[in-house]
Amino acid sequence: MTGGRSVHAIQLDVVAPDDYVRDVLPHSSALWAGARSFDEYAAEFLATANSGWGKRRFRTLGLRVGGELVASCKRYERVLRCGARTYRAAGIGAVFTPDALRGRGYATALLGAILDAERNGGTDLAYLFSDIHPAFYERLGFVSLPSRSIALRADLLNAGRVEVAVLGDRDQPAMRRVFAALDARRAFAFVRTPLDWEWQRLRAASREHSGGTVRLGVRRGRSLAAYVSGRRIPASDAVVVDEFAFARDEDRPLIASLLRAAAGDLRTVRGWLPPAVARDGIPRGAVRPRTDAIAMAIPLSAAFRAALHDRGTPERERADPCWSSDHI
Repeated sequence: MTGGRSVHAIQLDVVAPDDYVRDVLPHSSALWAGARSFDEYAAEFLATANSGWGKRRFRTLGLRVGGELVASCKRYERVLRCGARTYRAAGIGAVFTPDALRGRGYATALLGAILDAERNGGTDLAYLFSDIHPAFYERLGFVSLPSRSIALRADLLNAGRVEVAVLGDRDQPAMRRVFAALDARRAFAFVRTPLDWEWQRLRAASREHSGGTVRLGVRRGRSLAAYVSGRRIPASDAVVVDEFAFARDEDRPLIASLLRAAAGDLRTVRGWLPPAVARDGIPRGAVRPRTDAIAMAIPLSAAFRAALHDRGTPERERADPCWSSDHI
């Protein structure tokens, strides 16, 4: 006892997947289950955590006070390419404190402990996507990045005379090659390893969002020239685009045709404003700031801080830093 008050040990721990399902998901499901039932939400979480990607790139972390779990989050491991160099990145998602324990600074303590551990472990930057209160993260040193949405009228897209194909799992290698060809031209980009593509497959199979998955492409001979992936949401009269790619500059016009085909009888094409290079693949459209999933980052190493300073962000006014498929 100190001054009549108990002193409890504060500890940052890895929370095992089964413990996370038992202790966190019943409370957080109202926020993040989306269109899924609790059982679906829990099953998808366990499938992700137990996948090859999950075992090597994903952890659930918790802050314990006197043994009680008082705050938790998810930690994602990515690699960010900046020019010719790569940097270790830690993504933070699903920061959560139970209702009865809020207002005591536990989330701040959790994030502070994580950032300290990442700095000491050689991580170059941390990033997250804030759905509420970006100012909370700004007080910890995070900086808001351009986060915008774009909407296009589907009937105004120039649908050229091309043969559009529905893509399946066997087309994944070709999609990876097209994505890599476009991504290599970006100044900043998350690297997609085979494990990261496994994570993309798990995301595509999720029932988090309503609507049906759509993946369309145009082939040039036996090669894939361009593709679009997203979700058709008839209730919103829209197709929501997750990402697209084209292999060469001359294939850029194919994106408009693919978006028009993806929309079909739906009125609107929506999505995050695409990153640099890809941004030129679609018309201007109506661009608005997002009120959720606001991208934020904090440099943790001197090397990455210097890289940001040296390179600058000349594309930030025209494009956003990442695809919605990078969202965590």
